[in-house]
Amino acid sequence: MTSTTRPPVVVAVDGSPSSAEAVVWAAAEAGLRGLPLRLVHVYLPPSAQYPVEVTDSVVEHGRTLLTDAAAEVDPGVEVHEDLRAGWPVEQLIEASREAALLVTGHRGVGGFEGLLLGSVSDSVSAHAQCPVVVLRAAATEGGPVVIGVDGSESSLATAEFAFAEASRRRVPLTAVHTWHDASFAGAWVPLPEVVDWEALATSADLELAELLAGLGEKYPDVLVERVVTRGQPAAVLVERSAGASLLVVGKHGRHALTGLGMGSTARAVLHYGQCPVAVVRP
Repeated sequence: MTSTTRPPVVVAVDGSPSSAEAVVWAAAEAGLRGLPLRLVHVYLPPSAQYPVEVTDSVVEHGRTLLTDAAAEVDPGVEVHEDLRAGWPVEQLIEASREAALLVTGHRGVGGFEGLLLGSVSDSVSAHAQCPVVVLRAAATEGGPVVIGVDGSESSLATAEFAFAEASRRRVPLTAVHTWHDASFAGAWVPLPEVVDWEALATSADLELAELLAGLGEKYPDVLVERVVTRGQPAAVLVERSAGASLLVVGKHGRHALTGLGMGSTARAVLHYGQCPVAVVRP
């Protein structure tokens, strides 16, 4: 592995179709950012009871996967091949510590048919030390970057990430702020039957406008659409992800519990989103 002073875009390589799609997406992202691309393949070392030839074969297979993946990257992108031994989740989280972004497919070679999200992608999204993009589904070229905003502490970092992505892609940004009964009660307690929803919508729209104002000045090239609506956040975001180039959510929401790896909304859109999904740390 060759070291670099610039934080790379890291992508997990395992030979699966989902991984191949992730490599293509990550290479394009590295090109947009002007950053190197690091291809990471992690293999489980065979037990010591096996002949050394078995380990050699596993290592050689990993090198071949990395070489084949590197061959698919545009020559204008700086590429580094990184072969690691260990547990995939552990090694990818370690790689995320010095990465600008970590990209994975939604399910690797060991995934079971019918699963919406593989265990590696799920765990890495929850615990990586940088933003993570999971190639849940194909992006719609020219589609907007959709961001879920909930007024939590992570909203500003999430919005910053989304604006930057929209600017790089030269696409509009759709900022979605949703609420349901428990959102304004502050817990799992429904609001009274008589609620001035129009006043709540106005308040939410103002909150969203204030959050986006500074970033709008920083990224004047990004056309912003504000969407304020009542409903379950995950359901609204999944619906909006159809036709989007990227869906961006924070790792934790307004009511995230300390110690949980990832909020319920982030986990839901990772499973059901209809475009690539980015999870941003607070």
